[in-house]
Amino acid sequence: MSPWQRYLDGLVSWPSLGFSLDVSRIEPPGASSPAPSPERVGAAFAAMDALEKGAIANPDEGRRVGHYWLRDPSLAPTSEIRTQIAAALRDVLALAAEVHDGSLRPERGGRFANVLVVGIGGSALGPQFVASALGALAAPDRMRVFFFDNTDPDGFDRTLASIGPGLTATLTVVISKSGGTKETRNGMLEAARAYERAGLTFAKHAVAVTGEGSELDCTAAREQWLRRLPMWDWVGGRTSELSAVGLLPAALQGIDVRAMLRGARAMDAATRVPDARTNLAMRMALAWWTATDGAGRRDMVVLPYKDRLELFSRYLQQLVMESLGKERDLSGAVVHQGIAVYGNKGSTDQHAYVQQLRDGVANFFVTFIRVLHDRDGESREVDPGVTSGDYLFGFLEGTRQALYDSGRPSITLTLDRVEPASVGALIALYERSVGFYASLVGINAYHQPGVEAGKRAATAVLELQHRVLAALRAGGEHTAEQLARTVGTSETETVWKILHRLAVARPSRRVRMAGDPESPASVRFAWEEMRHVEGGA
Repeated sequence: MSPWQRYLDGLVSWPSLGFSLDVSRIEPPGASSPAPSPERVGAAFAAMDALEKGAIANPDEGRRVGHYWLRDPSLAPTSEIRTQIAAALRDVLALAAEVHDGSLRPERGGRFANVLVVGIGGSALGPQFVASALGALAAPDRMRVFFFDNTDPDGFDRTLASIGPGLTATLTVVISKSGGTKETRNGMLEAARAYERAGLTFAKHAVAVTGEGSELDCTAAREQWLRRLPMWDWVGGRTSELSAVGLLPAALQGIDVRAMLRGARAMDAATRVPDARTNLAMRMALAWWTATDGAGRRDMVVLPYKDRLELFSRYLQQLVMESLGKERDLSGAVVHQGIAVYGNKGSTDQHAYVQQLRDGVANFFVTFIRVLHDRDGESREVDPGVTSGDYLFGFLEGTRQALYDSGRPSITLTLDRVEPASVGALIALYERSVGFYASLVGINAYHQPGVEAGKRAATAVLELQHRVLAALRAGGEHTAEQLARTVGTSETETVWKILHRLAVARPSRRVRMAGDPESPASVRFAWEEMRHVEGGA
């Protein structure tokens, strides 16, 4: 088959969406991977149809998965859910309008100029991606957006330093379904203390996006925060960008969130068609199967040749890896499924890891993302007859060909332009592709036992820290091994790391260390009574 004919056979185009997908180079020359059977593909379409109609998607929790209803409430299985979705969108738009027109004001008057989003995982990755992709698109942003997306004290300080005196005009949006997620809880407390240090009342600058009756919901009600917006148990964090989680920060920034929803709704309609040849999402899921043998044998390298899409690979890391990274399939058999995702942007990566992609270990496939629109207005030539955008296109095509010549597979997704509708459609495309792929390989994309295990382990470490410090306060000098025996744990390494960190990073805790840290077994720790330290814990 000629390269041209191969391209035509591998191209799926939806001009009305401004999207096309080229899977003609997903197989290196001479390769042959068996495709899923038509029966398996049909079952994946049926499973998606049942999901959208309200089937229980997460048996572990007896929970539906309804992120597709967010952009088309008419699909929701009950009138109550349809009403909730419509009301939440109205509340998002109304709150953004009140902030923008100044009818909702900061404590000291004036107008809100900044928004600080406090969240973790899907409550941060989606809003960060959208803020970067659509910020200052056609006009300056209505508000500057900042994020607390970790529990790193230095990270909090850096963000607050960037906000500076503007904290008086900053609206903080705290996003947590349960209100018990420690990273978000810590970020909320750090933000509240920053307002207090500035002589401000946190509640008069705070909005909660959370589940009804959650710990955060109760806090916001008790303290009389400015607003409370809903999260629902049928929307998972990694698919929550088109709920209030993502729509509120975007609307405050000035992004047209209705257009995002329209784009997602249009992509949903296009990828609901049960035709494996023309369905963009199923075609992408089948390409993933071919590239990975349906067993995660290659990583997904995401290379958008557009600066606005630089954070897309980070967003996809959670969407793809948390959804597909599973130990067991639906029958309970151990399968260890998943597709690792990494990437940055082109052509930056041509000066970074493309060297290994071309000549190193062939353990990946590439997703090139091409955007046809260069910029608003004309581009001046940088060489005779050539613009900077022409160079960007040349680097993409050249890299794609060089990788193919070396037997490295790739797919290419093309967008007409980056705008609210296309970003909504892009999110919807990958959400459905993940769902289809999960069905093809026989796993549940909508639960995450590994995440919960990590949270439990972190809680255990902090509980051990309390016990170790209590033993240390009892007096005397002790090695890590002695303290481990005292508190009744075999985790001597963890005890050492707890004490070493506190001695170095938290002097206000008054953990004194004596000895050479290069010989951990001989280092002795003691507790010193804390003198008054300004701002100390």
